[in-house]
Amino acid sequence: MARYDTVITGGMVVDGTRMPRRRCDVAITNGRIAKLGHIKPADATRVLDADGMIVAPGFVDLHTHYDAQVFWDPYCTLSGWHGVTSVVIGNCGFGFAPVRPDDRERAMRSMTRVEAIPYNAMKAGLPWDWITFPEFLDCLDRLPKSINVRPFMPVGPLLVWVLGAERAKAGVMPSEAEHTEMRRLLHEAMDHGAGGWSAQRLEPGSGVEVQRDFDGTPMVSDVMRDETCIHLAEVLAERNEGFIQMTLAKSDGTTLDHLATLAEVSGRPILWNVVLAFDNAPHVHLGQLAWLRGCHERGLPVYGQGVTTDAGFTFSFDEWNLFDEMQCWAEATTGTVAERLQKLSDPARRPDLRANRPWIALSAIENIVVAETFCDETKQYVNETIGDIAEQLGKDPVDVLLDIACADGLKATFFSLPANTTLAGFRDLMLDPYVIPGVSDGGAHTRFLTAGRYPTETIIRATRDNNVLSLEDVHWKLSTLPAYCAGFTDRGTLEEGKAADIVVYDFDRLAMTPVEKVHDFPANEWRRIQRAIGYRYVLVNGEVTIENDKQTGVAAGRLLRSSC
Repeated sequence: MARYDTVITGGMVVDGTRMPRRRCDVAITNGRIAKLGHIKPADATRVLDADGMIVAPGFVDLHTHYDAQVFWDPYCTLSGWHGVTSVVIGNCGFGFAPVRPDDRERAMRSMTRVEAIPYNAMKAGLPWDWITFPEFLDCLDRLPKSINVRPFMPVGPLLVWVLGAERAKAGVMPSEAEHTEMRRLLHEAMDHGAGGWSAQRLEPGSGVEVQRDFDGTPMVSDVMRDETCIHLAEVLAERNEGFIQMTLAKSDGTTLDHLATLAEVSGRPILWNVVLAFDNAPHVHLGQLAWLRGCHERGLPVYGQGVTTDAGFTFSFDEWNLFDEMQCWAEATTGTVAERLQKLSDPARRPDLRANRPWIALSAIENIVVAETFCDETKQYVNETIGDIAEQLGKDPVDVLLDIACADGLKATFFSLPANTTLAGFRDLMLDPYVIPGVSDGGAHTRFLTAGRYPTETIIRATRDNNVLSLEDVHWKLSTLPAYCAGFTDRGTLEEGKAADIVVYDFDRLAMTPVEKVHDFPANEWRRIQRAIGYRYVLVNGEVTIENDKQTGVAAGRLLRSSC
């Protein structure tokens, strides 16, 4: 009788602990790593050949929005294709529980705007067989998954549940009884497995509120009171478990004392979104990194989530929502396609739009490329930059961008690199011990962004192509550090007794496929994707879920309740 279920033979093991790599075999029994060393193939029921391959811990993606997509995509792609074996959902304070039946429509419309998840896909794909957060967790538990999932308790639905939508949107101070109820609900959620809580806090009117509600107003968590956050942080302190994710920005870019306070109160890891190395303003991220170092010198476990992908954005103005940091743009890009078209073509709005250029999500407007058009008037501009066209026509770049969009009924497609493209900024983030790479936003902005490719991209860019990090360090960054922050005590490294979440890949062949457009969401909705090349195997809890870059269909994923 075989001693082990599976043995991975002949690979170069990079175990995630930052110890030197070693060539050895990995034996697996009952979903866990049973032995590392020289293991006879005859001792296992199944043998996986890893000769010439890197064998490493599965990647942990802490910032996703697969709260809807997991119900129709058990692999949570793009993440599942790129070696991610565990994801955290419910980020930024956004989610679908607790939500009363009368609030379901509002919840979906909010997610359509703030995270650009197609409404029709949610309408067709969400079963809505829950109301409370524990019921939502039980539903996730029953759901067949090929990836592990840990959820935050999102603050937005919690505020609406306790205060009602109108009072939550008004940013009222909760009463003592209401704060007590919020604490009770968070305790209840964590008793049933929530990993902590999350919130977006983008200061209204500051020019940083890049993600808004479906009606163009701030999200409820943007206007919540600091006192509420303190109450919720105290719950984590009382339990001595869990972690907090917060998307926090102030107008000066560095005013982050609220995060330090939450770390002091809770004593738990804080994940701050985002650290972004703006190409034209390196002082911003350098100041943020210095602030993170200061937190750790004080013993405060605050970690930054770094935007380390340069995937870029492909967008059209019929749905685009990431110019919301400027009020005039937020107003002009809210509403139906017909309403957007009327506003964006209105000459009276143009002076304000020209004077208040968006700056957070994309590089300069001049650098945006016209990717696709649909009328004779604009087809001559395909593959040209807005800046070049503006120079030819003697017009302002904002007018050029919007004139092309409006001529095509807002269907024209544009491509822009993100605001972070330089190797110098990337190096700063990757070398910082308190920055976790990624911010995939998996499950969100699915028509604009393919940042779920980041684990593959990070290994290529940081290690293979530019020698910024060793393999030992890059796998610590991609697996071990995020697993620690998420409270995963039984996964994130390749050690005996740990869960067998494992990637086996060809370091030299690792690549990303070109971006493609696919109709694979409910209601025949579409998205943009990039697949991975070079993954011989991905194992989740000891079962092969990816083989030679293809899904096996094995649903080996689990709901990682916080008690596990």
